[in-house]
Amino acid sequence: MFNTAYLDLAPLEEAGGTVALPGSKSISNRVLLLAALSGGTTTVHDLLDSDDTRVMLDALRALGCSVVHHGASIDVTGLGRLVVSGANPSVPAGAGVRVAHHQPTSSGARRLFLGNAGTAMRPLTAALALMGGEFEMSGVARMHERPIGDLVDALRELGCRIDYLGDQGFPPLRIHPAPVLKLDAPIPVRGDVSSQFLTALLMALPLASHSAPTPGTDVSGLPPEGAAPPRGGPSAGRDIVIEVVGELISKPYIEITLNMLERFGIAVRREGWQRFTIPAGSRYRSPGEIHVEADASSASYFVALGALAASGQPVRIEGVGASSIQGDIRFVEAAQRMGADVRSGPNWLEVRRGAWPLRAIDLDCNHIPDAAMTLAVMALYADGPTTLRNIASWRVKETDRLAAMATELRKLGAAVEEGPDFLRVSPPQAWRAASIHTYDDHRMAMCFALAAFNPAGVHVRIEDPKCVAKTFPDFFEALFAVARTSTPHIPVICVDGPTASGKGTLASEVARRLGYHYLDSGALYRITGLAATRAGLALDPQHEHTIARMAEGLAIVFIEGRVLLDGRDVTDAIRTEEAGMNASRVSALPSVRSALVSLQQGFRQLPGLVADGRDMGTVIFPDAQLKVFLTASAAQRAERRHKQLISKGISTTLPGLLADLEARDARDSSRAVAPLKPAEDALLLDNSGQTVEESVAQVLQWWEEKQAFPRKA
Repeated sequence: MFNTAYLDLAPLEEAGGTVALPGSKSISNRVLLLAALSGGTTTVHDLLDSDDTRVMLDALRALGCSVVHHGASIDVTGLGRLVVSGANPSVPAGAGVRVAHHQPTSSGARRLFLGNAGTAMRPLTAALALMGGEFEMSGVARMHERPIGDLVDALRELGCRIDYLGDQGFPPLRIHPAPVLKLDAPIPVRGDVSSQFLTALLMALPLASHSAPTPGTDVSGLPPEGAAPPRGGPSAGRDIVIEVVGELISKPYIEITLNMLERFGIAVRREGWQRFTIPAGSRYRSPGEIHVEADASSASYFVALGALAASGQPVRIEGVGASSIQGDIRFVEAAQRMGADVRSGPNWLEVRRGAWPLRAIDLDCNHIPDAAMTLAVMALYADGPTTLRNIASWRVKETDRLAAMATELRKLGAAVEEGPDFLRVSPPQAWRAASIHTYDDHRMAMCFALAAFNPAGVHVRIEDPKCVAKTFPDFFEALFAVARTSTPHIPVICVDGPTASGKGTLASEVARRLGYHYLDSGALYRITGLAATRAGLALDPQHEHTIARMAEGLAIVFIEGRVLLDGRDVTDAIRTEEAGMNASRVSALPSVRSALVSLQQGFRQLPGLVADGRDMGTVIFPDAQLKVFLTASAAQRAERRHKQLISKGISTTLPGLLADLEARDARDSSRAVAPLKPAEDALLLDNSGQTVEESVAQVLQWWEEKQAFPRKA
């Protein structure tokens, strides 16, 4: 995941290859809660690893559930295999495991922090209101702006006791035990604000249905799974009915809820989309094992990518297909209307560019509320205005997505009309480079990444790229794995300078700040020198061609600050003074330098590269967008190196270090091949009196000044 302040996207041209999608957020959090409410043990496969699922997992552990991760380490496809042991659905105040962010208040209420996860906040509110106990439910500032009043009103009609701790109708909430539930009349809930309100009731009310008490019955101590039913059996209870007030939006998400409920033993009857009945005697039963389908909403970005840029090899999306239970799979139909060429199987999609430019459409998007955001960015590539209707629910999501989408599309040059429940997008007459504000909203970041494929080749910056962690932490890595562009479009920053000038420290930190790859070219020469000496070769012209052939076949891996040669860690071995001297010797051999040039150039990959060395800007990357040359004197460098070595307990003398550095400088600057010197267009940086942070800030300022879009105020 890119944990940077922003991520600059170079102009991208084509796409092709395979993407393995993470699990569905909507299914993942539903499965977790249902597994917890079922009692017994449920093995969950391919659960999404994201901010929202971690929030739910933390909350469930706080409520006494055991969650054990098994199998391989976490990767892009999810958390692997988890075993969830459900808790007794009766949770008395003060019971359960105490974990960070979930500590009881002074009054004994358990405090649950749920971030910005609506799929955790809404269902847990309903479940805990029925289960008994004292709880405080809170989240990030945006969660406290997302309405929950209609769900609270429905729960209060049942007899639940819930208080607002801030603004009326919004979290944070205080939940008290509910000794009396009123289940003898249909439970009304509005459906035109968020389908999560209905989902929350559908998932929580089976806790009461297996005894279905008459008015006045105490349900604060529900029996665990397997206990004998109340006297008279299930027939002694009654059905529980939910009635939707107004039009139900986001119906596909209710389909997911009903499907998951059925997997856990609850067969809800529905009459259209207005009346839902939980039969008397319903009881959660674990399916034993359940697989989480890949996320259809996440698939939308790569379906769109194929439609925009897969002019040769298709974009293949694995983990979800035409038979998906998720409503957002119908995004494929909308993409096809715009011109996408789509093939599909039971668990895969393949997408190519069809019509070009894309065809403008006018579409009611109630059936694909989240995925419809992707259509808004696809509209930038259409042959006329595209209108997306019935999307009022965008306003109560992670941000006001209608307003946010309109604002950011205009930055790129589009003409946009924003209505109360619609968006009309006309493609740019002239594309403009833009820095896209993402509003801490994962879908804003992922949607606008598609703008980097614009035909004008303008640059796009995604602010706060780590917000994708909510549902797809490795989204940008997946994008770069299938995106293609001309090599000159991939940005490069070169940091050159003499030995001990601090270029490696500076370059690696700049790379980290930008989210770019890092190339320590000196390490390649050090590794070559190490390999040659271990093979018994003298580092002189007599063995030049033998060393060059060896260099071509070196198996080198850079991983998390470590350097591996033939699978063995040589990080410390190549950092000695002797290794540095050997690197200087082999770098003077023309055949060795030629052998390593293509290897170094291969590090130029999306999203960009920061390379340090002695000839990065003059020989290896002469077209680099920014070249920096460090100019600290030999005396200043010797003093710096002396302090470093002494701090490590290495015996040395300042005069000896100075003599060595002066000798290296003379050798490097006078060699026939690629002598050490600044590139003609390099910016000189005397870092002798600067801290690392000051030097980094200077390089980043120079880089910012070269960008095509305005800097963030």
